[in-house]
Amino acid sequence: MEISVVAGNITQQETPAIVVGMLQGVTDPAGALGEVDQALDGAITSLIEDGEIKGNRGELTLLHTLGKLPSKRVVVAGLGYSDSVSINTVRALAASVGRLLRSKGVTQFVSVVLGAGEGGMGESESAQAVVEGAELGLYRFDKHKTDQSSPQVGEITLIATDDSKIANIESGVNRGRIIADAVNLCRSMANEPPNFMTPTMMAENALDVATSTGIEIEVLDRPQMAELGMGALLGVAQGSDEPPKLIVLRYHGDPNNEENNLGIVGKGITFDSGGLDLKSAAGMLEMKSDMAGGASIIGAMKAIAQLKPKVNVVGIVPATENMPGGKAQRPSDVVKAMNGKTIEIGNTDAEGRLVLADGVAYARSLGITKIVDVATLTGAVVVALGNLASGIFGNDQNWIDTVIQSGESVGERLWQLPTFDEYKDQYKSDIADINNTGGRGAGATIGALIIGEFADGAQWAHLDIAGTNRTSSVDGFNPKGATGAPVRTLVALAESQSSE
Repeated sequence: MEISVVAGNITQQETPAIVVGMLQGVTDPAGALGEVDQALDGAITSLIEDGEIKGNRGELTLLHTLGKLPSKRVVVAGLGYSDSVSINTVRALAASVGRLLRSKGVTQFVSVVLGAGEGGMGESESAQAVVEGAELGLYRFDKHKTDQSSPQVGEITLIATDDSKIANIESGVNRGRIIADAVNLCRSMANEPPNFMTPTMMAENALDVATSTGIEIEVLDRPQMAELGMGALLGVAQGSDEPPKLIVLRYHGDPNNEENNLGIVGKGITFDSGGLDLKSAAGMLEMKSDMAGGASIIGAMKAIAQLKPKVNVVGIVPATENMPGGKAQRPSDVVKAMNGKTIEIGNTDAEGRLVLADGVAYARSLGITKIVDVATLTGAVVVALGNLASGIFGNDQNWIDTVIQSGESVGERLWQLPTFDEYKDQYKSDIADINNTGGRGAGATIGALIIGEFADGAQWAHLDIAGTNRTSSVDGFNPKGATGAPVRTLVALAESQSSE
């Protein structure tokens, strides 16, 4: 999508559609809204008086100009009350505007910078929200459809009231595009059918990111993982004919200060059958996106490399299928992770914590002292939190708070769940150091704590995105399918650690 910024008057734009914002409670349109209203001989004022336009948050009204303006259509976009306007409000509103116009066959439009000056948002922040909303809301995954003829919005122009504001708005546009592109990369990877997103193909996506941004990449194959002692990851991988990959992306944002580091580790199970503890047919249906955590790492690394925070970031994705082949690991097997800890296999469908055990241990072997792992780990977290928040767990409250705040700053909700030491009794093993399951109670906490066993003194947090990685219908700026959570949180977290 092409996005440009020009100085001018919204009423003078020759385009299929123009977009103006309206606050709730307005009775006398002013600013750009007032200029459009005047050009339409008071049509907007009349609709306000009739109660048809109220400016409620998310309300959209499409008007045809009938030759009274160079543009053919006007969209009046409701922002809600002034003090409640936020970057998330604008993001969702821009997505709805884009989808509305696309449904009318509009492929380009001109918009004011929605929400600028409201809710404490400056023009740069508002422009970023508009661009993110449009790019995220108009995303669709249709590459495998033979009919590619449906219209797509290909051009958006943002209007600055004068030349002095263009640079500030362009800054927001650039940032918005970088972040939206990273989120959409994650979405596309998670939406791919499993025969198009094997561990090898996942590594190829990471290579594309490294090549385009200049960051370092290393991909470890089975022999290298075996040499490192990654028995937990390789135990999961042994049931599949697809070779496993350990994908490592390195961004050196503060090369003279190696202690200023962040490790982000993502579960990359490209298809999860459950292994020998086979899932049901219904339970297996969406398991192509069990690598959404790993995809979020690759997406976040792409944005981090372009935004250039002053912090060293390593992205690690242990990628494999979990299949019930003839060589698949069995319940009651014992595997040894990279840090030497042994794990009894209580259930082969509890594989995410196994691959993350070696992923987190590998991060520690690199000297990483602050770690966040991301995984579609448990159904239990969906029962607890639904699809409105990701669960967060950890071993250091200050670090947990930092991650939560990073999520809040970009509109991604994280809700802390307990990690009391007493829970560890649930996954004791009679024959190994730990078991990979711990019964039905507190399932999300048990899964998190098992991963935490491999943090080995680092500040660590675990994000369980099982409920937030997908939607079953259009929801704000999220289309049906993969959401790209928590790419924006990870980018914000890296920026929060910048030493500048």
